[in-house]
Amino acid sequence: MLGFGDQPRSVDWSLYGGAEQVAPSQRKYLARSAGVGQGPNRTPSFAASVSSSHSSSSSTCGADDSSDLNTRRNSADGSTTPPTSEEGGDEEVEVHDVLLKSSSSATVSATPAAEGKSSQLRSRSGAASSDARESLSAKSPPGLRWSPEVLSEPQDPADFLWLLTEEPHRTRRAAILKDHPEIRSLMGHEPLTKYISFAVVALQLGIAVAFAQAGIHPLDWRFLLTAYVIGGTANQNTFLAIHEITHNLAFKGIRANKLWAILVNAPIGVPYAMMFKRYHIEHHKHLGEDGIDTDLPTKFELMCLKNVLGKAFFATFQIFFYALRPGFVRTQKLTCWHLLNFGFQIALDVLLVRFFGSAAMWYLIESSFFAGSLHPCAAHFIAEHYLFGGIQQETWSYYGPLNILAYNVGYHNEHHDFPSIPWTRLPALKKMAPEYYDVLPFHTSWPLVTLQFILGSDSGLFARIKRQPASKVHIPASEQ
Repeated sequence: MLGFGDQPRSVDWSLYGGAEQVAPSQRKYLARSAGVGQGPNRTPSFAASVSSSHSSSSSTCGADDSSDLNTRRNSADGSTTPPTSEEGGDEEVEVHDVLLKSSSSATVSATPAAEGKSSQLRSRSGAASSDARESLSAKSPPGLRWSPEVLSEPQDPADFLWLLTEEPHRTRRAAILKDHPEIRSLMGHEPLTKYISFAVVALQLGIAVAFAQAGIHPLDWRFLLTAYVIGGTANQNTFLAIHEITHNLAFKGIRANKLWAILVNAPIGVPYAMMFKRYHIEHHKHLGEDGIDTDLPTKFELMCLKNVLGKAFFATFQIFFYALRPGFVRTQKLTCWHLLNFGFQIALDVLLVRFFGSAAMWYLIESSFFAGSLHPCAAHFIAEHYLFGGIQQETWSYYGPLNILAYNVGYHNEHHDFPSIPWTRLPALKKMAPEYYDVLPFHTSWPLVTLQFILGSDSGLFARIKRQPASKVHIPASEQ
């Protein structure tokens, strides 16, 4: 399975995946704390986001609807990594307690606060690996510094893997753009997305109506088989179409993308597109941060679902975990976009039942359930960020045939590095920067990922990298 210039203060991070820089007033402190110098053999410190609040409130409907993707991408510095606005230098600023380490570093140093959070803060294994990296010649591939290490001992299944290192995508993005500035030409929306997503919506609604008019019972084997094979695949495709649209990659304008996401939400049966947008952007911007990244399982899930049966239960009903977990971890402020999403979906559901009967609605619900259950395409939920084989790699790509049904979501390292590159151009990104991606382990089979997750002792709900959120660490004013 395994193979080896200032921007406006209001920034839609769906364009960038949280690729912000540290305000100038904090760079000096972070560089000094990390022991990162400015010499030719030093790696610059790309610290994580600086903010005075981790509020989960969403923007209002009109906050940035008139923005255009191309306008934002053509910023003063020409990059997709706009700086955050400075909030003032006199107040205490909250930052990540994770700092980038140079390519020759292989040790994670734990702060007392982090040690109190978890007993599983550990050193990254392999002093020999560290020495080997230090001796790499100048001709070695620049991407080799991101090749993952293997844990020196089995991970404790009673806790997550807590690290103080920064998530890798922000710095790798900067390095790749430095070596391959031509990659910017891949950024932009993909018109094909709207046509495919509309066709899938029409297919699902058509099948739902056909079953209802045929009078086939929702528990009939023909109904269930169709809902699994066609409906599950189609609704998983719809999930991932909404994922693309969330990054504003179907249309140029933000408002058009939001409206299209609400329309494409139709065959899912329940309104979720606008809720997903906020949570998913936080997943990019705060990858692995406990209490913010709602893709992470909770400690309660870990303790209740630690054995084979528990992991099988999770894999079977994972759609409910992803749907319900955010409400317990991090709630959102409702906006008129949420209300429009709810209103349109509920109205459509009522019309389906009113004119065609409940069987039409049952087909959509069963399709959505299978799309997030033990379905080959649903395995991407597990394959993307869980650890396997003791390999300390936070994001995994999958290069296999099922990508054609899933908007190339298998190119997940590539996607997290460049969220503004649409699905059709992710393979080209990998080809343009092979020295950065060929060194990373990857998956070759999604179904085998599910089997290894359930049956393997080296993977499970515990096999996720977590970090303390930025709000837990404060820089003293005297150090700024």
